[in-house]
Amino acid sequence: MIPHPSKTALTGLLSLVVTSFSVQPVKAQSKPAAYHESVPAPTFSDIRYGDGPRNVLDFWQASSDEPTPLVVVIHGGGWNGGSKELLHKFVDTQQLLDAGISVAAINYRLMKHSRELEPPVRGPLYDAARAVQYLRSRADELNFDKSRVAAAGGSAGACTSLWLAYHDDLADPNSKDPVLRESTRLSCVAALRAQTSLDPVQMKTWIPKVTYGAHAFGLDSFETFLAERENILPWIEEYSPYALLTADDPATYLYYTIKPGTGKNKGDYTHSASFGTGLLERLQELEVPSELYYPESPNAVHQNATDYLISKLSKK
Repeated sequence: MIPHPSKTALTGLLSLVVTSFSVQPVKAQSKPAAYHESVPAPTFSDIRYGDGPRNVLDFWQASSDEPTPLVVVIHGGGWNGGSKELLHKFVDTQQLLDAGISVAAINYRLMKHSRELEPPVRGPLYDAARAVQYLRSRADELNFDKSRVAAAGGSAGACTSLWLAYHDDLADPNSKDPVLRESTRLSCVAALRAQTSLDPVQMKTWIPKVTYGAHAFGLDSFETFLAERENILPWIEEYSPYALLTADDPATYLYYTIKPGTGKNKGDYTHSASFGTGLLERLQELEVPSELYYPESPNAVHQNATDYLISKLSKK
């Protein structure tokens, strides 16, 4: 049995995974060609937040005399691919900037860079945590309000966003690295097509044909994932968003393009809204403010993540 890591141990692991790193943001010279035409040029490009080759982020600074809210965008790709240049698939950057909300888009280690970690998913998730801490350490320079920081992401990036939202604060006030003294907590989260659980039994109950998640724990198939579940349960409890959720966690927006099924899901099982209905039930039990959107969803107020984030982060 793998021992369940304590919060203190995990914070220590983070300091080992990414060493102390501090660089000045570099003003963007032009818009990187890889960005969609709808995305404006970032204010700062390829800010390095850690020592890994993919530990870089871009930052868009909203025009404001006062500190702004911040949305940190985490790309999808199954933790196997993707890049920060996919930003337009998750939020409307210009609309957020026009609403006075700054934006950051991050790259992070992929699974191929994290195979030596136990479990491999720790690499992408802890990189995202480090990025949030790094940004908070530069809040004065970047003119944003540390108390109004949200995350948004798609698919695996949405799972990472929920993990950040629900995990205990990873701040280590005694760290020699000033970045690691910063909080990882969020004020709200917008998760698009998220895998809300990494428990194979729970996923199979919600979506009988699901085959996702084994790679997060270094396993080669969903069948192995099921067979090894009891042995890796401490990992599941540490890295599955559903398992981490508590009543003091931030407001949550879940967005899906595929309707939930009733045991007969059709189409893209990895992104079924059944992931959303499963988590929503728990969110409602704990009275965490929450909203679920899918085609013809009965109670959705916001049609997309951008509108939701503006409504939550803008001052009333």
